[in-house]
Amino acid sequence: MLRQPRAVWAVAFACVIAFMGIGLVDPILKSIAAQLDATPSDVSLMFTSYMAIMGIAMLVTGVVSSRIGPKRTLIGGLVLIIVFAALAGSSNSVGAIVGFRAGWGLGNALFVATALATIVMSASGSTAQAIILFEAALGIGIASGPLVGGVLGEHSWRAPFFGVSCLMIIALVATAFFLPTTPPSGRKTSLADPFRALKHKALLLIALTAIFYNIGFFTILAAGPFALPDAGIIQIGWVYFGWGLLVAFVSVVVAPIVQRLVGTVPAILGTLVLFCADLAVMAVFADHPTVVTIGIVVSGAFIGSNNTLITEAVMGAAPVERPVASAAYSFVRFCGGAIGPYVALKLFEHGGQVHVHAPFWFGAAAVGLGILVLAAGARTVAGRTAHDPAGSEPETEAVLAGDAA
Repeated sequence: MLRQPRAVWAVAFACVIAFMGIGLVDPILKSIAAQLDATPSDVSLMFTSYMAIMGIAMLVTGVVSSRIGPKRTLIGGLVLIIVFAALAGSSNSVGAIVGFRAGWGLGNALFVATALATIVMSASGSTAQAIILFEAALGIGIASGPLVGGVLGEHSWRAPFFGVSCLMIIALVATAFFLPTTPPSGRKTSLADPFRALKHKALLLIALTAIFYNIGFFTILAAGPFALPDAGIIQIGWVYFGWGLLVAFVSVVVAPIVQRLVGTVPAILGTLVLFCADLAVMAVFADHPTVVTIGIVVSGAFIGSNNTLITEAVMGAAPVERPVASAAYSFVRFCGGAIGPYVALKLFEHGGQVHVHAPFWFGAAAVGLGILVLAAGARTVAGRTAHDPAGSEPETEAVLAGDAA
């Protein structure tokens, strides 16, 4: 599996850096708020703009890639990340950073939605081995992002942004030189295809469940640092490094075992119940930093498991091509990632006072709603997930990348 062409390693390295962007800003949220005279909800918009544009862009990634080819799509996404990450680091206001994070989200959407298919297409060995390589890159990026953000953020809150930009330049050069030209192939998709896919009830139910789950997910990312008032940048970086390690390990190793033992839908419901309970415990004991720290790290297990399990469910939820199902699902669920951080931190600062318990109660309630939605449609979803979508191929499972982003 490790004897791969240089093109595969070039794209895998770029994946690591791209996935760093998920947790990179966590350690520096409080520093940005303090130095740019912003409120917690102001800085939360860095997640909102990023996720909102990611969701919208997921509707067009298939359209773009099917017309200009994967390599050009990858390079276009990398260029956008380089430019907007550097601009964010050069900004002097939270509003500017929020705007540039939106551009960063567009670049990330173009890149990650194409990266897995490119690795599978270029790799030697089986498709399963190529997907393991992709998931390994995903895990390394998710785990290392907060730590890199913490280490660089100790010097300046700007440093993590510039660091990503510089690393992406290396990834861009490697991809341009080592990845062969990849002309467009397959059917050209349209903007209407994802919306047609959502007419299938099972896919819609999973996407709606994922909205509420993502509210809880991004409540952990956005509200966690502010619930640790005495923790410095590097300490927060280590906390989310532990979180990222669990996300990666459980998603790759544990979740497939649980899925085989109990089935996809029961495993998702069980994971959501545990995640909801974790958020509720954090809400009750939000005044105790040790409990919050443990809760953040442990949530990585539930998030990693749920990402993998919902990916499997989406793949068979509708009789459409997998890139189309991915685009439809990602568009809907990223609404949760866009809404969650802002509402959570608005509750945190409501009335000019600090309400440290409120964000976690909000996240727990949202995940609880997701449980009710999926439980109500469990039979429908289970009936579809036993079937493979018509006309799809394993190498098009770009939804994995969407879950990571």
